[in-house]
Amino acid sequence: MPRTLIILALVALTACGTRQDTADRDTGLRQLRNPSGAPEEFSIVPAKPLQAPDSLTELPQPTPGGSNRTDQTPLKDAVAALGGSPSRLDPQQGIGAGDQALVARASRFGRQPGIREELAAADQAFRERRSLFNWRLVPTDTYNRIYRSQILDPYRTLEAARRGGALTPSAPPQ
Repeated sequence: MPRTLIILALVALTACGTRQDTADRDTGLRQLRNPSGAPEEFSIVPAKPLQAPDSLTELPQPTPGGSNRTDQTPLKDAVAALGGSPSRLDPQQGIGAGDQALVARASRFGRQPGIREELAAADQAFRERRSLFNWRLVPTDTYNRIYRSQILDPYRTLEAARRGGALTPSAPPQ
């Protein structure tokens, strides 16, 4: 009996671990760990080389929490390597001229401006709720199990669209 109480007390104590800020909290759905304790070579990202400006009066104002010139920008670097314009990835640029017709057609019934932030907050809350009792003795990838209720069945969706009278392409057999 005392051993059982000690084990239950240890389990309860480990469940009371520190919580991080919700934006940075790892909910453990994708349990990718480095059990060896060795440094993770893919997490080490070198900074870009420092650049001295032509004049010290041209230095931009510091932006706490913002980016700086030495931060890595892998998406912009990839776009530049493929011959594109990396500045088009800046959120201040808005919608490019080539994409305005597509966005106008997709939002013809209206759109919600802050939908990405709202969905990110809702998903974070969902992952936190599902991660409360999501521990196992053997670490496994529980991502697909957690999101199983939100997966669309493509054949059921195809049949619903056909019953609604929508023209649909053929689909491979089940």
